[in-house]
Formats: sequence, C-alpha cells, structure tokens
Amino acid sequence: MNKKNRILWVLPLLLCAVCCLSLRVGSVFLSGREFWGGLLGTDGFSTESLILYEIRLPRLFGALIAGSGLSFSGLLLQKVTGNALAGPNIIGVNAGAGFGVMLTLFFAPTLVLLLPITAFGGAFLATLLIVGFAYHRSKSTVILAGVSISALLNAGISFFSLLDPDVLASYNHFSIGGLSGVQTKELLLPALLIGICFLIILLFGSRIDCLSLGDAVASSLGVRVGSLRALCLILASACAAAAVSFAGLLGFVGLMVPHIARRLAPVCFRLQTVCAALLGGVLLVLADLLGRVLFAPSELPVGILTALIGAPFFFYLLIRRKRYASI
Repeated sequence: MNKKNRILWVLPLLLCAVCCLSLRVGSVFLSGREFWGGLLGTDGFSTESLILYEIRLPRLFGALIAGSGLSFSGLLLQKVTGNALAGPNIIGVNAGAGFGVMLTLFFAPTLVLLLPITAFGGAFLATLLIVGFAYHRSKSTVILAGVSISALLNAGISFFSLLDPDVLASYNHFSIGGLSGVQTKELLLPALLIGICFLIILLFGSRIDCLSLGDAVASSLGVRVGSLRALCLILASACAAAAVSFAGLLGFVGLMVPHIARRLAPVCFRLQTVCAALLGGVLLVLADLLGRVLFAPSELPVGILTALIGAPFFFYLLIRRKRYASI
C-alpha cells in the first residue's frame, strides 16, 4: 500500500475513533450499553439520548466543521502568500469577526442571535478590503494589508470596550473560542458554506499548486495569478468566517494543521486539502474532549487548549523557518 492510500485509510479511521471517544467520554461516562441505547433511542435510556443528541453530537459536529474550515483557510493562505506563518488571525479574518461582534454587543446587546451573522459579515468584509489592496500586487502585500487591517480593527474593539466595560465581558467569551452551547441548527449554514468552498478548492487544486512555482512561472502556464489569489483569499475568508461565527476566535488551528497536511502529502494540493479537513476535525474534537474531562465537571474552553498547543508550535516554526521558506 503506497503512502497516499495509507493516508486515505488511516486518517478517516483516526477521526472515527476520536469521534466515538468524544461521544462516550465526558463529565458522564457512557458504557457501551448506555451509548447504544441512547443513540438508538431505546426505552429506558432517555437521559443518555438527551446527553448524546442535545449536548455531545452538536459539539462533535461543531468541532468537525470548525476544524475543517479553519484548516482550509490556513492551507489556502499559506499557499497564496508563500508564508508558512500565515493564518486566519494574521490576515484580519479574526479581527473582522471580533469587530462585527463588538459592534453588535455595543449597539444592539439584546440581539445576541445576530452574533454569528455579524461575525461572518465582519470577517468577510475585512477580507474584501485585503483583496482590494492586494489584487495584482505581490504576495507580501497580502500579509502587510492583513496586519494593517487587523491593527485597525483591534483598535476599534479596544475603543468600544473602553466606552462600555460591560460589553467587554460578553466579548471575552467569543474571543476565547469554545463549543459550549452549540446547537445543530446553527451549524447548517456554516457546514454548507465550508462544503461549497471545499468543492471549489478541489476544482481549482491543480492551478493553486502552480502558485508554488512563482508568479512568473504560473502565469506562463496560463494561470491568472491575480484572480486566482483573490479567489483563494475569498475562499479562505469564507471558511474561517463560517467557523468563527459559531465557535469564536479559535487560534492556531489554521496554522498547525496545514503544516502537518503538507508533511503527509507534500506534492498534491488536493490531497493536502483532504488531509487538512480530517486533521482539523481530529484536533478540535480531541481539544474539546480534553476541555470537558480535564477539570470535570467544570469545562476548559477549547480555544485555550488550542492556544496552549499552538503557541509552542508557532515558536518551533519560527526556529525552523528556513525549512519552510517555500510552500
């Protein structure tokens, strides 16, 4: 069995294993009999059914959707910028989502149901600004524009939090990131959007691969570099925005997973995309599981765990950055 086939077998099996573990383990452990009785809705297992269908399954689906969305975003951003340290938080997606949430909390605090929509809108508008600045310009312009817009939006967040300190307390929950209280109905639109982006990424996979050869070579091969880079930025923003709209500002997922995906599939971008989807799901499901069991019955937000894992990984990349000079 070649490496590609091993990857396509092992990663789905690993994801299935961690999903089953996540459903059975928590502040309440479900035995095999309780698990299947609750999952199948057998008489006498109503409590187990409630735990599975109202709490654990929505969190599991949320972790899978957010993990894949953030991983797609990071993979695309690192490819189109040629920067191994690029991620959704670097180019302003997270800052845009946070600013949209802050505006809602400040001007319409009673409309909390609008928070996912305003988070998505803020993230997407931030990316449109970056695309406008960076279109037909160099790859480094994307990073510089993203850093500038992030700084501007973060200043706006700080400004509104100073005007109303009560808003800051509500914003902190979103900024940390977590899956507590996620409901299945709020996952439908993000799942649809990320699924569409995934199909488009696979469709343009061979052209995106050409970006690794440099703009001049890619252009000579018939790739419209400026348009393709703009499309990739919009897709990356849409994936990240869909994820943070319900999971909050989860950090480092879009930085770590693409590196592992490229190690597993160093040549084919389409296979990297599939690996990123599976690995992103594994990472967030495990992080959410640890957050539920480490201090049970209390809960540690998943955003804290991803930061604890991701920060050392980021330092590792800084130390070894010469190895990742070309993506």
